[in-house]
Amino acid sequence: MNRFMGVTWPRAIWMYLQLPAPRGIDNGTFGEGAKPPGMQNVRELLRLPSPAPKPLGVAFDGTKLWLSSLETERIYAMDPAQWTLSDEAAAPGKPFGIVSIGDELRVVLGEGEADDRYVVRFVPGHGFKDAAKIACPEFTGSHVAYDGELLYVSQFMTSRVVALDEAGAVVRTIVLKNPPAGITFCDGRLYMVSVDDANDRRLLSRTDPRDENASVEDLAVLPFAARGLAFDGTRFWSGERDANEIVAFTHAG
Repeated sequence: MNRFMGVTWPRAIWMYLQLPAPRGIDNGTFGEGAKPPGMQNVRELLRLPSPAPKPLGVAFDGTKLWLSSLETERIYAMDPAQWTLSDEAAAPGKPFGIVSIGDELRVVLGEGEADDRYVVRFVPGHGFKDAAKIACPEFTGSHVAYDGELLYVSQFMTSRVVALDEAGAVVRTIVLKNPPAGITFCDGRLYMVSVDDANDRRLLSRTDPRDENASVEDLAVLPFAARGLAFDGTRFWSGERDANEIVAFTHAG
């Protein structure tokens, strides 16, 4: 059961502050010892109840945090300061990743029995614009990010991110070391949640998509099963799907 459901926001903050340090974090280090060599520390700032079960996509539009739920097939807008619901909409398919582009969103939707993936335009207050959708390459994609010019779609099964122009044509392919479970831009770099199955962990990683020779740098071990990734200018946001919680965190190096 969600820890804060049914309580006021000030009470929720008080309850959060009474909790022990989240699993995997010990006074800014990992577990009971120091952080892994070469890795930075993660500081978990907030852990809040998701407005719907099984959160997956997360995006920040400048004032609101948008979340998707595969279970309800809806997207939700939350005020991150008060943690109140300000908007929600039914999706014409299964909503995966979300990104903000100006006053609009782009949402990756799975459609039909084959679960073909499309990037669909969403206008708050006006709904989804299905006629403007573009097909993900090979009808595969989960999360999405935007650098101000190109749309980046993550493909979990092939461990890559593809950059698309406005027409949906692939203009760049970024090959990753691990499957991506969330992507976002911060300071011109592409940050991602990397699934390191070999070591049973999630990593915060980054690369420079403008540099064809750039490698993927693993920054930190995430102490929870993160899915989705957004940056609000100060903090990263992700979801822990099976706990039905949204997590805000920073990393320091």
